[in-house]
Amino acid sequence: MAAEDGKRRGLGRGLAALIGDETPAGAASGPAATISPNTVPIEFLRANPYQPRRDFTEEDLADLTQSVKEKGILQPIVVRPVSGATNAFEIVAGERRWRAAQAAKLDRVPVTVRDLTDAETLEIAIIENVQRADLNAIEEADGYQRLMDEFKYTQADVSKLIGKSRSHVANTLRLLGLPKKVRGFVAAGDLTAGHARAIMGHEDAVALARKIIDEGLSVREAEALGKTGLEEQPSGKAKGGKVTALEKDADTRSLERNITDALGLAVSIEHKGDKGGKLVVTYKTLDQLDEICRRLANGKI
Repeated sequence: MAAEDGKRRGLGRGLAALIGDETPAGAASGPAATISPNTVPIEFLRANPYQPRRDFTEEDLADLTQSVKEKGILQPIVVRPVSGATNAFEIVAGERRWRAAQAAKLDRVPVTVRDLTDAETLEIAIIENVQRADLNAIEEADGYQRLMDEFKYTQADVSKLIGKSRSHVANTLRLLGLPKKVRGFVAAGDLTAGHARAIMGHEDAVALARKIIDEGLSVREAEALGKTGLEEQPSGKAKGGKVTALEKDADTRSLERNITDALGLAVSIEHKGDKGGKLVVTYKTLDQLDEICRRLANGKI
């Protein structure tokens, strides 16, 4: 019943409404009553068990850690008191900032204390990460599924909560039906959600996924591969000996690997001979996009 009440209170209010106006930690009751206003010792905080994000890359944290060292934490970490404990807070939003603060060896961090239900805590964690594009597609799907399993949300509820279409929610949830190995490819950024959906339900999904990754196939090519399978088109040649779009020569694949290594991001080249072609760079976060733009502007690519 508590979860249902939490859902009714939180559903559709958005991140700002759920978090509310900032309240200094010193103004909170209970465990927060002994804390100085606005900041708490960093050891008082603990990770959020409802955090949908599982992948905190060293590269991303290194950049944030440097920023924290130079400018401190500009946006307070949203926390909730741990029931039955003194001077203990569970992070609701801002775990990356907390991790970076630890790496930067800060003693205290700014916090906003909120009295939130488990359902609202998961809502905020999902909304914050989805809005910042910090979740990979599998983490996003897991978060949606937890809302549905643990707090009885429907797909329509989730759609309203995150501000995305119901078809987006449904398509994202479908990714959980992929083999574990393929889900791992998506989580690691080796395979996009579009590529994964193209081979969903195929008995050779893992092998197809490896082929898509190794040959840098586009989503359209992956869809064609999902329809034909490996046995019918093992070398990228269709009946009659015509070469299909699935085949890439060794030089093209080598160039893709070289650019991928240089950028640190997945790169696909679709070469069409004298007609030119296109180069596709896949990024997972806005920070990665900003880095690409910066390097292009500085002539370092």
